[in-house]
Amino acid sequence: MKRRYIILIVVLVSVLLLSLKIGPTKGIDKNIILNLRLPRLILSILVGGSLGLVGTSLQGILLNPLADPYILGIASGAAFGSCLSIVIGVDKIYLTPVFSFAGAIFAMFVVYSLASFKGKVPKDTLLLSGVLVGFFFSSLVMLIMVIAGKELHHIIYILMGNLGIVWQRSLIPFFILFLVIDIYGIVLIYSYRRELNILSLGEERAKEIGVDADKIKKTMFIISSLLIGMQVSICGQIGFVGLVVPHIARLMFGPDHKVIIPTSFILGPIIVVIADTVARTVAPFEIPVGVITSLFGVPFFAYLLRKRKS
Repeated sequence: MKRRYIILIVVLVSVLLLSLKIGPTKGIDKNIILNLRLPRLILSILVGGSLGLVGTSLQGILLNPLADPYILGIASGAAFGSCLSIVIGVDKIYLTPVFSFAGAIFAMFVVYSLASFKGKVPKDTLLLSGVLVGFFFSSLVMLIMVIAGKELHHIIYILMGNLGIVWQRSLIPFFILFLVIDIYGIVLIYSYRRELNILSLGEERAKEIGVDADKIKKTMFIISSLLIGMQVSICGQIGFVGLVVPHIARLMFGPDHKVIIPTSFILGPIIVVIADTVARTVAPFEIPVGVITSLFGVPFFAYLLRKRKS
């Protein structure tokens, strides 16, 4: 098992080094690497790790291979919060994440409220509620786009997902905060590894053993909203990573959350770094990374649907 972890880490480091060398600019310039490519890689690691964690936790508590922050409406709520902060003129590096997190947690609250019935939250109803709420917040974002005016390009940037940032000293606290939240996320989610394994037996069986499924769901929804809120606020919506990563982790190591939680935390950055490298090198112009992850994620999602149907 340790050897597999070592291999994953070696793959991640190799992908990072390769991505540093590859780019539209021929030759390796120190300023380009330090001010453009290195910050993108750091952000890719933070984003990929958070998406991998969120996808694993949501699929674990809902026992559904199709669960991810976009299907459950969390990302749409976060995008609405970010876009709202832009339109009302508080688009600051510290305030936008607050709006984004507030949007994500509010979306999750609405989803949970719609799905709850007599004190219980059925898994399938929760997914359907997530799809409904996701459409609702997407409609609100489109309404904001109509009235956005000169800020429209910024909103489009959020919706398409992009890791292209120019390094500034003012970003240091934000990166540190994102890192702290990522570390807190993996520690918290990993601390529930036993409960997530028990939940895989079914909620009724878990209840007999003494596991409070609703409490775990609420905890996972809150930390997921925090992670997605941070991610969306700076680089927009990057879909399908949270859906795909847990499946790859389970294919490699099996269903034990003790293993797939840290595995997803490593696999997520690998996928995001590869997608971002393709996004900025495959064409004469830079393609939003969210477009690349969707192009590869949609066929995988279709595969899951067919497999679930069969």
